[in-house]
Amino acid sequence: QLQLVESGGGLVQPGGSLRLSCAASGNTLDYYGIGWFRQAPGKEREWVSCISSSGGSTDYVGSVKGRFTISRDNAKNTVYLQMNSLKPEDTADYYCAALSDHTGIHCGKVPYEYDYWGRGTQVTVSS
Repeated sequence: QLQLVESGGGLVQPGGSLRLSCAASGNTLDYYGIGWFRQAPGKEREWVSCISSSGGSTDYVGSVKGRFTISRDNAKNTVYLQMNSLKPEDTADYYCAALSDHTGIHCGKVPYEYDYWGRGTQVTVSS
């Protein structure tokens, strides 16, 4: 069974950067697309970014385009979310999730597409 563990969250000042990691165990990520979601206090879970199993397809929610970059290292069984120019509105718990993708091009944007979830890592952007 695939297990996902997020890390890299923390407290950062506005304009700062963080790199989140999503490390997988129990199975290879080679045939899984990965998504990042976030949930701020009192708000619904929001899709942030996704990457297909091959890494060939990526996408981002409009509010993070140009600031966040998703990438994957299948040799390390890990997916990353590089977050630059962070804003207070990026404050949330961030979750990674995995969906089965044998096409290599599917980038999922809705939670119900995902079968496996991590427990999240907290990101706080504040001065």
